[in-house]
Amino acid sequence: MAEKIIILGSEGQVGTDLAATLRGVYGKNNVVCSDIKPGTEEKYDLGPYEELNVLDRDAIDQVFKKYKPTTVYHLAAMLSATAEKFPRKGWDLNMEGMFSVFDVCGDHGVKRVFWPSSIAVFGPNTPRLNTPQFCVMDPNTIYGISKLAGERFCEYYFEKYGLDVRSIRYPGLIGWKAKPGGGTTDYAVDIFHQALIQNQYTCFLKEDTALPMMYMDDAIKATINVTEADSNLIKVRSSYNLSGMSFDPKTLSEEIARQRPGFLIDCDIDGRQQIAESWPQSIDDSSARNDWGWSPDFNLETMVAEMLKQLSTMGVGSN
Repeated sequence: MAEKIIILGSEGQVGTDLAATLRGVYGKNNVVCSDIKPGTEEKYDLGPYEELNVLDRDAIDQVFKKYKPTTVYHLAAMLSATAEKFPRKGWDLNMEGMFSVFDVCGDHGVKRVFWPSSIAVFGPNTPRLNTPQFCVMDPNTIYGISKLAGERFCEYYFEKYGLDVRSIRYPGLIGWKAKPGGGTTDYAVDIFHQALIQNQYTCFLKEDTALPMMYMDDAIKATINVTEADSNLIKVRSSYNLSGMSFDPKTLSEEIARQRPGFLIDCDIDGRQQIAESWPQSIDDSSARNDWGWSPDFNLETMVAEMLKQLSTMGVGSN
């Protein structure tokens, strides 16, 4: 049976890159993109696209009847900083959307489902250095609370209904194809845009706030690898720790300045600092490495070089 893939929330930071990668592997007609945003001629040219609200279970059911997916990537969510402004909306989108999608996947016999978690599931009492796969998890943001609840439902749906859900806890993600989406780690994307536009950046986190990060290409590789791995290799049915690199704004800015002389950074701290201080500084992802062979390709130096090159090619800072 040929693969038929649906990506829910395809217009976000992960979805944009994931769609392009999967369409390159399986062909554009075998990867259906969907988001709450209306379709455009440009989107339709890239492949099948459906305007879809993940809170509308009946609409999801109709899309699944139309395309008969074998694999579903459910990425639609409200991110950390935005969800703190609209906590009830954040909870409803992140949890009710999950129930709708998982139920419809079960009804249609979907073979594999990917659902993303986050380092936001950890909290103030979690070990912050080399955070283990299994530990205290006491998130204090609505995003983290919803992601922790979601992890428990991933395991529940697998054990209770046999739905083959796979998940990874994304660290901060850094990519050039989509603009920042309201997350606490998004400074590490915006900083590259501002480096090319004005060779200066004002960060909303303290310069010594270290967080786990990952270049988008590695995140996409991990997402596809865990989703396509043999089922017997998936030992963790809540969500896997995942790590690429860890750094703080000062370290990142120094590497940018090394590759782009004259770059300067200052700080104007906002509420995202409190969120960041409740998250790990580094992650132990040995379970992912041992179970399904995870290994990142990018380090800080190669990631910075790639971001500057790709954004320059796009014309960022050329005006």
